Amino acid sequence: MNGRDPYQGFRYVVEIEGLTVGGFSRVKGLTREVKVEAYREGGVNDFEYKLASLCSFGALTLEHGLADLTLWQWNDAVVNGDVRRRKITIALQDGAGNEVWRVHADDAFPVKWTLTDFDAANSQVIIESVEFVHHGLRRS
Repeated sequence: MNGRDPYQGFRYVVEIEGLTVGGFSRVKGLTREVKVEAYREGGVNDFEYKLASLCSFGALTLEHGLADLTLWQWNDAVVNGDVRRRKITIALQDGAGNEVWRVHADDAFPVKWTLTDFDAANSQVIIESVEFVHHGLRRS
């Protein structure tokens, strides 16, 4: 064992290529999955081969308090046919603020934009949630 503590999920920075956007309170959807196809050989009835197939990536969701129009404008451009793909980077930091892990979602663009409900009986911050599709995750 290397003696390190697990990294904490609240120490991260999100960068969106070409955009200046405030901090994000939540990042969801950092997933990749290899599809598996079963293959049965004739005369062999006690097992089936498992073959790796396509790799798919989950949609990435970023959430933060609504403060400006940057992500709305990007999503609005996509809605109007101007699909500008950008790299989204999530950089995980250790307790001292040093970057320890970095993942990129390549060629991302927003496909869903949501605000939390307005509620006069509640004093919560309005949260903007934006879902992105992308061409894959990679580490650097």
